[in-house]
Amino acid sequence: MDDATRSWLLAQLGTATNLVDLDARYTRLGKARAVAIEILYQRKADLIAQPASVNVSSVVGVTYTENIKALERQILALESADAPLAPDESADDTSADDAGWSIVRLVERPRR
Repeated sequence: MDDATRSWLLAQLGTATNLVDLDARYTRLGKARAVAIEILYQRKADLIAQPASVNVSSVVGVTYTENIKALERQILALESADAPLAPDESADDTSADDAGWSIVRLVERPRR
């Protein structure tokens, strides 16, 4: 992974992100956007596994619902077609969501 890609990932995920984990995921997945989405899904799952709010009457109240919503918005932005390109992507890249040509083989089902 080059420095531009690492910087883009840190801008998407925060500077506290483990760089060794980033490198391992990038080697496995091959694209910076896929790495960012996977890490954000993992963070969202970790937040959902915890209680959504904790309240101690007249002392403190903490809620994580807005954090979960923020992660969902960030994931949606990265998965959308109008998201800013990562350094390892080009404008010519086609994603799996793009409509394109494919071949489908139709097979007749046996009659009962």
